[in-house]
Amino acid sequence: MSHELEIVNGEAQMAYAGDTPWHGLGVKVPADLSPIQMLDKAGLNWSVEKESLITSSGHAVPDKKALVRSSDNKVLDIVGKDWNPVQNQEAFEFFDDFVSSGDMEMHTAGSLKGGQIVWALAKVKESFKVFGNDEVESYLLFSNPHRFGQSVDVRFTPIRVVCNNTLTLSLQTKSETAVKLNHKKAFDADQVKEMLGIASFKLQQYKEMAEFLGSKRFDGKTFNEYLTSLFPSYSKAEGVTVSKPHQRVLELVDTQPGAEFAAGSWWSAFNAVTYFTDHERGRDADARLQSAWYGQSKGLKLKALESAIEFAEAA
Repeated sequence: MSHELEIVNGEAQMAYAGDTPWHGLGVKVPADLSPIQMLDKAGLNWSVEKESLITSSGHAVPDKKALVRSSDNKVLDIVGKDWNPVQNQEAFEFFDDFVSSGDMEMHTAGSLKGGQIVWALAKVKESFKVFGNDEVESYLLFSNPHRFGQSVDVRFTPIRVVCNNTLTLSLQTKSETAVKLNHKKAFDADQVKEMLGIASFKLQQYKEMAEFLGSKRFDGKTFNEYLTSLFPSYSKAEGVTVSKPHQRVLELVDTQPGAEFAAGSWWSAFNAVTYFTDHERGRDADARLQSAWYGQSKGLKLKALESAIEFAEAA
């Protein structure tokens, strides 16, 4: 079976601090590691360089370069001559000031798709509780892709503690592009840090959204309409049949971890969807991780949030 999480010499290229993360992957490390120590423990202390492409007849390929990893000379991708790689060390050093000041701590780090996506997740020392003891913690997800067509991406990532449901949200107010920096110019950590000043504001916004969703109740009809918008029904000879994901989320709304918090509300409905995508959808844990942060599940969860708000507003 293929893996989204990179495996080198039989070991997953991932480390985590604290409690076992929702995906259950990686090697446990102390919770007080510096960003560079986390980089080392996750097996990410390699660099990438652009090298010339030469045909079998000895001719150089114009305007193209091979992006080669230092640890094993693996070609990660083919990029343009003006493409500027961001080294893993640069990406992790981005967190240095935040960690040394006590504002954050490193949480997980790893490599997906054979080294083409490297990420670091840091826990921000901010959280909120709603509906008694339903806690949501704040994280920043830094994605450093080593492949053409993808940008460095920093996102606000709230995680619901009771069930470890995740969401990745833009740090910008009028865009779904988050903090993105393309590879045609050198990485500027200070530029990104200036944009991160709104992370606390985003957490407050998310709290207000959670409180609003928890104040509005769904009924059987609207909940089924909500699920059909996310998991379309299909036609069979005997009539229209709801999808298996639709059926499963119907069950999860009352059985998911944390179902007691704001039960019967749109907050519960939304979290049933995110629980399904993070913990049950997909063939295995690392496929779910990739999908939750970078693939179909990421978009599905954003749609689930937007739709839940629309249904709650109409309630």
